[in-house]
This record gives sequence, structure tokens and C-alpha cells, in this order.
Amino acid sequence: MEPGGRPTSGSTNSALNHLEGALSRRTYDADRLAGLDPADGKPLLARYDLSSVSSTLTPASLATRAAGGLWRWHELLPVRRWESVAHMGEGSTPLEPARRLGSQLGLTNLLMKRESVNPTGSFKARGMAVAVSRAVELGATHLVAPSAGNAGGALAAYAAASGAEATVVMPADSPKVNQYEVLVTGANLILLDGLITDCGRLARLIADRTGAFDMSTLKEPYRVEGKKTMGFEIAEQLGWRLPDAIVYPTGGGTGLIGMWKAFDELQALGLIGGHRPRMFSVQAEGCAPIVRAFDEGKRFASTWDDATTAAAGIRVPSAVGDFLILDCLRESKGAAIAVRERELAPMQGRLAAAGAGYLSLETAAAFNALPVLLESRRIDRDDVVVVFDTGAGFKSEPPRDLAVPAAVPNDPDRWEGILSQLGTRWSRPGTVDRRE
Repeated sequence: MEPGGRPTSGSTNSALNHLEGALSRRTYDADRLAGLDPADGKPLLARYDLSSVSSTLTPASLATRAAGGLWRWHELLPVRRWESVAHMGEGSTPLEPARRLGSQLGLTNLLMKRESVNPTGSFKARGMAVAVSRAVELGATHLVAPSAGNAGGALAAYAAASGAEATVVMPADSPKVNQYEVLVTGANLILLDGLITDCGRLARLIADRTGAFDMSTLKEPYRVEGKKTMGFEIAEQLGWRLPDAIVYPTGGGTGLIGMWKAFDELQALGLIGGHRPRMFSVQAEGCAPIVRAFDEGKRFASTWDDATTAAAGIRVPSAVGDFLILDCLRESKGAAIAVRERELAPMQGRLAAAGAGYLSLETAAAFNALPVLLESRRIDRDDVVVVFDTGAGFKSEPPRDLAVPAAVPNDPDRWEGILSQLGTRWSRPGTVDRRE
């Protein structure tokens, strides 16, 4: 047993029962490696025998589980044995009031879910921790996935933790830091002159030719299981109530789908009631297939041609789980919002200046949606609104127009001139200008 109480051997008491076609509703064996639904090529979802854990998974029992991150919810995760769990501290991320940002943006109850504190610097750690653990438990030894950046780094890290080989296919213009992360962790890196959808085709070819298991978004059933723990945590952190709205930057949409699934599971266990937050999907104007499909009233999204945005994580021209995302948005009375590309970098700076830290461009996109949602009255100023910080700023390419100052001479005689240039911000000893 680890310090703090997380077991390292024995049964996890997972209540995993079977897999179900998200569209076909056909059922399949959960104890063998599975990709898409053979019936229609759509995603498979994990289903649990919830009645078997209703007496053990309670607010009181969860309160005693001080360690384990997202694995605190092990009964509702697919891994059968603790020996198979690859855990590096993912999950149990803070849900923090963003008062200064809320004041600036006109929201009195703005909260930020800080996924950037996960081990690989983004929320992708959740999905890969669970999916890699389960794939290796079921016999996979080589894992492959396309990635815009963060998912590839997470796959590489958790494959290394599980003793499996990993191959990551990334667009050639993906952030350098993500490429380095894959290489440092010992995975195979292929850079392709194309978009993530093109990388997905190459990853599929590699899987077919080599026997590697395809870990693409929603093309296996368990990355969504890791992501759903974000929904579990929000409910617990808010005292077993859900917020009025959740605002989420969306590429493949696994997080939205996972949280929506989590809320149904929590209600079935009697941990929450029937209230659901309005779910808002945010995309960049240069790659907004979900927004277009939502606005056109369609259930399936067509591919976005010539996709472009500096926010690499949401540069996803098509999503295999599109209908699940759109169902979630409509059932929750939410919406899909496209934000302007030119506003991403300024918002990234605004977030940092307001004390939120150096956050990703994808996170900036989510925050850029708030004024639009307020103006359209989709959210009210007193609503409890959770915005997702999905990744750290250092996981994106640095701002292009950021001027790094030249080095100053190591000469004390010249330092007075430097101090004089700093302006009024430091004019009085011991004070800092806290103007909004």
C-alpha cells in the first residue's frame, strides 16, 4: 500500500460490466481489447453494475480516501487489478474561485478547474492514465495514437510507467515542447506534414501493420473513463451539487462526453439529483466543426476544411464522438461557441496578469467565451460557472509578439538607471500596484 492508503495490489473492485455501442446500443465483452463498435464504427462506452457499489462508494467512504487522485473512484473505473494501475498523481485537481477574473468579466461565482497541475501539464493525463493502464492489463504491449500535442506526451509518459512501447504521430507544426516530451520519455515520434486527422490515418495504418493498439480519441473506450473523473470531482468539490454552467475548450470532446456520463452515474448512485449544468463547447473560429453543426441543428459534424488555430489542442477538424458532444450540449440547454483567433493570446496574458498563472491558449479560448455567453444571456452574472484550465501555458508555443528584454550589465553603478525605468509600479518600497 502506498503512503496515504492507495492499494498497490489486489482487486480494485471495479464494477465494470460490459461495453455498449454509443449509437447502436449493442453490448460487448469488456475484458478484451476493443476499438470502435463493430456494428457502426462509432465509439464504445463502458457500463458498470452500479448497484454493486452503491453501498461502498459514498461521500463518507470517499472522504477517507486521501490518496490516489482519480483512482479514488476505482469502483467506477475499468482497471481490475491495482497491479495494473499506472499512477503519477493525476486527478484530484483544485477547483478554485477566480475572483479577480470574475470581477473583470462580470461574474460573481466564477470557478476554475485547474487541470494544468496534472503530471504531464494537462488534462490529457487523466484519460491516458486509465486507458493505458487498462490496455496493458488486457495484454497490449505497443500503443499508438495521433496527437496535436498534449495527448501524445501523456501517452508516452504513461506507456513508460506501464512498461509498454508507444508511438506518437503528431503534425509537424505541433508545439516543440510536446515533441520533446514524447522523445524524452522514450516513445517513438513521427512528425507528419498534415493535420491531426491525417495523423490518425497514419496511426491506424501503424496499428494495422504492426499490431499496436490504437489509442486515438474515442476509438477505444477508456480515455473517456479517465476524463469523466473531472465530473466526479466537481460534484464532490461543490458538496454534491453541480454548477449552473461548465465552459470547456473542445477538440475531440472526450471531457464533455465523460463528464456528462459521470453525472448520470452519480445520479444512479444517489449522490446527486437530476439537475445538470448547461454545457458549453468552445472552439476557435478557424476550426469549429462542432459549432457549425450545433448552429445548423445537425447531430453529426462534417469535417472542417483548412483547419487553423494557434491553440493546437482544439485544432481538430473532425471528431468521432461528434454526436455525443452535440447530444450533451442540446440536452443540457448549452451551446457551442466560436471565439476569435486574434483574442487568444491577449486573453492568455490577461489571465496571467489577473493571477491565474501562465495557462494554455485552449484555456484562453474558454475564457474568451464568457463575455459572449453573458451578452447572449446564456449565463447570468450570479451563476456558478466552472471554466476548465485544460493545460499549462508552457505546453503551448510561446506568444509570437512577446519581447524578451536584453541582459543588463552586471554593474551596480548602472542599476539605478534600470530601477528608474520600472516606473510607478515599484515607486514605494513594499507595495505592489494591484489595479485590475
